[in-house]
Amino acid sequence: MEKIKRAYYYIFYKIYKSIIYTSEMVGGEFWSDFKAGIVLLTLELWTIGSFLNYYSIINNKKLNIDVIGPILLISLILFCVLNYFAFVRTDIWKEYNEEFDKLSEEKNKKGTTIVWIIVISIAVNFFGSVYLLQKYVLKMY
Repeated sequence: MEKIKRAYYYIFYKIYKSIIYTSEMVGGEFWSDFKAGIVLLTLELWTIGSFLNYYSIINNKKLNIDVIGPILLISLILFCVLNYFAFVRTDIWKEYNEEFDKLSEEKNKKGTTIVWIIVISIAVNFFGSVYLLQKYVLKMY
């Protein structure tokens, strides 16, 4: 469980550092932790959305808002609570950030590559599942 927790904080750390870097380039850093939390929440919801899309396609079921709404709402609440306790309520993420800052440049480069592969995979998977679902829904009519 500790490894999963560290991986979660590391993904947040890399997103946070990327947001700081890009914010400096375009005029200033503000609310970087909030922005990183929003990005993380988006990735989590895209993962749930992908599962729902594939479920709909595989089981030949048209999911409507009555079915999806509660699942997405519960997921949103669950992830918001998780992120609140991980990043807002306590500043433990700052301790993890300091720890991750001390990693060697080589380890951080590998970590950056792994995190970006994960982020890109989630995005491609989500939009791919939306495309497939759209194709599937058009065949139904």
